[in-house]
This record gives sequence, C-alpha cells and structure tokens, in this order.
Amino acid sequence: MLRAGVCSVTFRNLPPQEVIRLAAQAGLQGIEWGGDIHVPHGDLQKAREVARHTRDAGLVVSSYGSYYRAGHGDELPFEKVLATAKELEAPVIRVWAGKQDSHEASPEYWQKVVEDSRNIAQSASREGVTLCYEFHGNTLTDTGESARRLLEAVAHPAMRTYWQPRVEQSLLPNLRDLRRLLPWLVNVHAFWWSSAGERRSLHEGEKSWNRFLQVVRLSQREHWVLLEFVRADSPEAFLQDARTLQQWLSAG
Repeated sequence: MLRAGVCSVTFRNLPPQEVIRLAAQAGLQGIEWGGDIHVPHGDLQKAREVARHTRDAGLVVSSYGSYYRAGHGDELPFEKVLATAKELEAPVIRVWAGKQDSHEASPEYWQKVVEDSRNIAQSASREGVTLCYEFHGNTLTDTGESARRLLEAVAHPAMRTYWQPRVEQSLLPNLRDLRRLLPWLVNVHAFWWSSAGERRSLHEGEKSWNRFLQVVRLSQREHWVLLEFVRADSPEAFLQDARTLQQWLSAG
C-alpha cells in the first residue's frame, strides 16, 4: 500500500501548526518532520507537542527527517536524534550516509560509515525504530549501485533506504536505481524538477512517476510517498501537487 504525505522541510518558513493545516487541507495522510527547524534534534518537548498536534489533526507521523551523518557521530550524537524520534512517535528515522561522494571516498571512509551505521541501527532496533539512508549526492548513497553496496555491507535489518529520482538522470537509469534498492526500500520522496534543477509541477512528471510507482508497488509492502519541495515554496503549488499524487496513488 502506498500512502501520501509531505516532508515538513517543504515549508521551512512556516510553523508546524501551519504545515499540519496544509497537509490536512490537502487530504494527505502523514508528515515527515524535519530535524533542522520544525522538530530540532534534542528538543523533546517540541517533539511531544508536534506529535500531539499531528495526531489531533487526524494525521500520522510517517518519519523523522534527521540530519545525522553516519560516520560523523561526533557532530550530532545519535542518542539525541533517537530520543527525539521516540517522543515524536516516528517509526522511521532518515539519516545520511556520510558526506562524501561514493566514488571519491576511501576504503577507510567506507568502513567508518559502515561501522557507525551498524551501531546506530542496533540502537534504533532496540527501540523498534527503522533507519533509512537519504538517497542523495555527496553521500555514499549517491547512486543505486553504491547505496546497495553500503546496505549489503551494513547488513542490519533495521538499516534501510529512501529513494528519489536523480534529476540529472533520464527515466531508465532512475528505474534501474529504484529496482536495485527495492528490497531495502521504505519511503520515497516525490517531486519533479527539470534537469537544470528548476522545480516544476508534479503532474509534468506523470509519465515517469507512473513507471516509478509501478516498481514501488512490486514490493507489496507499505511505503510513504512524501512530497518534498514545490514551485516557489508555494502553498497553492503544494495543494496542486498533493491532488496529483493522490490521483496517481488511487489509480494504482
């Protein structure tokens, strides 16, 4: 089953209550709360408040979008991230696979990220929380091949991944990446940008997204499809993209 939600970082300039209002107005089912502004790492009171307001609006906390970098725990203690996610009642924490491109990182750096990933996955699993890598440039999960390599090296059941299309790639390479990661896939970030990085309406990517969602459904597991970033940070553009996403999910 595919469920529709939004990443709160889409509206960093709005307070949590307004993000909740927009998500409810859009008819979405859940919110991934970001750890940078809306639910800061370590602010447990804020996490409890946001969790309560989310539930009161009939929405679900799909996940906690943290800025923890595996291999760099000295910069942000994972214990602080995990404690915040627990108060938020988030079943999933999104983390980042280091801060180097996969093809530039040394074997020693890879091992550092692998070992830290195993450690934090063990901590999360004790609390019933799943960790997921952000699928993103400037990390060890910047391609489908490298992300799979890392997941296989970590080999922990609590360590999974997100996926999102790489804007610089065409349809077929993006589909290959998605298929490589399908066994570990938890959630998907949905947006449509031009190859030059210009934000566009989600409906302009309908042909590609229909193919992407066909692959995601093959897992026969539950996945959140989370809107992330919209044209000009506009609430109106967001509501339009939310309608588009829900039409696609309903059609499937």
